[in-house]
Amino acid sequence: MTEFATPVRKHEKYERLIAAAKALSPLTTAVAHPCDETSLKGALEAAEARLINPILVGPKDKISKVAQSLSLDIGRREIVDVPHSQAAAEKAVELVRTGKAELLMKGSLHTDELLAEVVKRETGIRTGRRISHVFVMDVPGHPHTLFITDAAVNIAPDLMAKRDIIQNAIDLYAGLGLGTPKVAILSAVETVTTSIPSTIEAAALCKMADRGQITGGELDGPLAFDNAISPEAVRIKGIKSPVAGQAQILVVPDLEAGNMLAKNLTFLSHADAAGIVLGARVPIILTSRADNVRTRLASCAVAVLLRHSQLNQPIRA
Repeated sequence: MTEFATPVRKHEKYERLIAAAKALSPLTTAVAHPCDETSLKGALEAAEARLINPILVGPKDKISKVAQSLSLDIGRREIVDVPHSQAAAEKAVELVRTGKAELLMKGSLHTDELLAEVVKRETGIRTGRRISHVFVMDVPGHPHTLFITDAAVNIAPDLMAKRDIIQNAIDLYAGLGLGTPKVAILSAVETVTTSIPSTIEAAALCKMADRGQITGGELDGPLAFDNAISPEAVRIKGIKSPVAGQAQILVVPDLEAGNMLAKNLTFLSHADAAGIVLGARVPIILTSRADNVRTRLASCAVAVLLRHSQLNQPIRA
């Protein structure tokens, strides 16, 4: 029996992002609790690539033991010694809030633990925007970098939360120097029907864009996934839309749908998925234990490019 060969992954889109970030100055990055192989190596690899200057925040003895076990040189790296992961999250956020770091990076602690410190009213780094996550997907064979949001933070966002989720993604796209994005608001069908609430929200979001409540992107929805990314599906179904078949930002109905879509592309289409959290004062770099080196560097590159853009033009509330 003949086995199917695994397609060779190509990284042209990520290579462009990484190259663009390398052309800028590295940004000081507070790395919260880098106490396992993935998180410590990820921070050091990004530093070696001249994307970031990491400040390692966590139990010094534990970080040193991990580094020693992996033969990693951390002698030149600043370490802020705190006793545990919660203290690391708190201190890393403080470094950003006080201007000692320009980026925040998740280490080997739970995302909720870090974001709980980010959103604290008195000591956090929240803005008027809802916090949201974007997967920046490099899908082999697809012409566009795909942004999928939100597949990691907001479980069942309401209409106004989706407004912020979309605006965060548009600002990210523009901040990476990619221009004006085409934004598809996904559902199961392309017609508005009361039996599928996400189609009604999609229509409302498009009208909000018409009224200036969402800016900087070209929106359409509801659109089924095939109608969002396949010009052939659009042609067959006779859909008239400047977004359909050409979407760069895919807005999912809820976290479950987004998570399934992103992992489907990762494991069946052999895509890579860089991760970033938006809506705080600075971008927050999220990496996964399953990420390869290229994906970890891409996550850092995306954050660096966006932060440099924000420093020139601060994020809107």
